[in-house]
Amino acid sequence: MSAQLTDAQLAEKDTMAKLGAGIALAGCGIGTGLGQGQIGAAAVGWVAEDGSKLGLALMFTVLPETILIFGFLAMFLL
Repeated sequence: MSAQLTDAQLAEKDTMAKLGAGIALAGCGIGTGLGQGQIGAAAVGWVAEDGSKLGLALMFTVLPETILIFGFLAMFLL
């Protein structure tokens, strides 16, 4: 007795994998947004006190965005 999947079962398995990747990307985006909001507020205060720190503050603000980029990459590789 061989365990071969039908076309409908393969399509359902593929659909569930894509749904799981989308849910993971949504969670990644929400987490990045929540973290980036707090970092952005702190960066604005830091630059308001010392304008020479703009580049460093911008780097800290953009850093969480790399997580979302990796999530997009993983989703498209799936």
